[in-house]
Amino acid sequence: MTLDPDGSVELAVIERSGFAESRHSGAAVVVGPDGAVLTELGNGSAHVFGRSTLKFMQAIAVLRSGAELDGVQLVLAAASHRGTPRHVGVVHGILARAGLSENALQCPADRPLDPAFRASEPSRITMNCSGKHAAFLLACVHNGWPVESYLEPGHPLQQLIRATVEEYTGEPIGAAGIDGCGAPVFAVTLRGLARATSRVATDPEAARLVAAIRADAWALDSLAVAAAIDELGIIAKNGAEGVLVAAAPDGTAVALKVLDGSTRASIPVALTLLTATGALDAAAAQRIIGATTERVLGGGVPVGELRVVVG
Repeated sequence: MTLDPDGSVELAVIERSGFAESRHSGAAVVVGPDGAVLTELGNGSAHVFGRSTLKFMQAIAVLRSGAELDGVQLVLAAASHRGTPRHVGVVHGILARAGLSENALQCPADRPLDPAFRASEPSRITMNCSGKHAAFLLACVHNGWPVESYLEPGHPLQQLIRATVEEYTGEPIGAAGIDGCGAPVFAVTLRGLARATSRVATDPEAARLVAAIRADAWALDSLAVAAAIDELGIIAKNGAEGVLVAAAPDGTAVALKVLDGSTRASIPVALTLLTATGALDAAAAQRIIGATTERVLGGGVPVGELRVVVG
């Protein structure tokens, strides 16, 4: 069962000049540090493709393979990076450790996500998932696994990733597909995704990844996500098509899916829901929401707002 309009609720409203111009519907689940459901909005048992929110578990699988990654290189293994020269330099470093060039990457060529570098020619290494792919290649080289087929679902690395996702979510994969970067992607429930994110935040196995993310949040994701990590001490990850996960330092975690695929309401909704449980300081969360939420402008001045309607 996949998330559909009947299984969703209104999460946020875009208001312009006092008029509700747009509405974002979806579903969300908040779990406590023990994995118990605290809040469920819409159908939390519906399956959604985790997209890039699965990168935490993919990076953990790389570590489980025995490949040694630390610091910012480990962050890039879990990142949807912006393709700046600083990011690309880290990816080159991972590839160098594997003894490979960027020609070994099998993610598609793309321009950097960072607006300052969008004019660059598309390349595989500036694609936002290249750090993950470089880490995949390092795991293959370390274990003597085939490099040319590292994205095949039956490859030993992809089988390890699938098992890791099932273990962390506590449920079987609902469906499998191909992500935008060419890697296998799995459908899990929002309940399972929230449980997995809580476990990443608290499990000693993931402590090295969590510490690296908090130390180098700039490398992980959007500027909004990086700001939330730096200010609030959370871990968080955006995924394509409106998926987001976030966990407070105590392990309280949220997973949400915006039905229309938009990401502009994701951070405000997630932080509002975590604040409602008492897991985050409300004033600090509101500062991040105010500083990073897309503004509603008319003639260059604010004329409205994105308003969260849950929590």
